[in-house]
Amino acid sequence: MVILNRIYTRTGDGGETGIGDGSRVSKLDARIVAGGSVDETNSHLGVAVTLCINQAAKTRLRQIQQRLFDLGADISCPWNAATQHDKCPRTSKSDVAELEAELDQVNERLAPLQSFVLPGGTPLAAALHVARSVCRRAELDVLQLQQKTDINPQVMIYLNRLSDLLFILARAANNDGAEDVLWVPKA
Repeated sequence: MVILNRIYTRTGDGGETGIGDGSRVSKLDARIVAGGSVDETNSHLGVAVTLCINQAAKTRLRQIQQRLFDLGADISCPWNAATQHDKCPRTSKSDVAELEAELDQVNERLAPLQSFVLPGGTPLAAALHVARSVCRRAELDVLQLQQKTDINPQVMIYLNRLSDLLFILARAANNDGAEDVLWVPKA
């Protein structure tokens, strides 16, 4: 259990922060940058939750927020494939499979696209598009981290599927695609 009775600690005033194994790194470290982008994705999902009127969809977005917090912890903890049972929450293949099942289920009711979709439409769809684009950046930040150190391979896969799901959910929030704003070249 985490207990936070004081938010400021003064330990980061010199530009360093602690990571999951207790060591300290620069706040510019790729691990911290990637975690920040995941946190930003989560914050944008929080905005989407406030715009969501469908209770089941709201509950699902909150579950994804919980998984993103786990994923952020996964990034924060150095990965060693030989140590499968460390104390850090780890993103799993079943987490990815859950997203894939939802992607298939929601996409099934949407008409195939004949054009690219511009971010927008309903307020909820617009918020989901912002979360999607930030999630894509988080994926790139994790890729940069992955080029420097070993990380749980499921993290990248999860973020890739999540950005796809957020795109599909944005279309669903646009009256199942009927209110999508389509790209018209040179319009």
